[in-house]
Amino acid sequence: MRNFMLFIILALAACERDETLAAYGGVGDWRLSALDGAVYSATATMRIGDGGEVSGRAACNGWGASQTAPYPWFELTPIVATKRACADLGAEAAFFQALGEMTLAEVLGDTLLLTNEAGRSMEFTSVAPDD
Repeated sequence: MRNFMLFIILALAACERDETLAAYGGVGDWRLSALDGAVYSATATMRIGDGGEVSGRAACNGWGASQTAPYPWFELTPIVATKRACADLGAEAAFFQALGEMTLAEVLGDTLLLTNEAGRSMEFTSVAPDD
């Protein structure tokens, strides 16, 4: 009986589905193409890994965080970034501010759309890892 119960517990654990953004097509490399509907002229990237790790490059600095909220929700842990100065610090600040405010994610083919209830949006386009 004890072995049967152990089998049931292990079987149920194996059935647990991944309900994160990663399981719904979010894994990969993304480049920000629009912020609040306007073309984003600086460079900002995001890489979403299988385990909820999220990282990338903003206009000046590298950054990282975790995202484990169930899809379609989007909630990053506090973003950790390097502190290098550059001419695009304003664009970088706008990127980080918006990214921290996003609450919903939707994967539409090669587009990742992040939004929030206030009407803000970030549109990312899928890119090859070396782009």
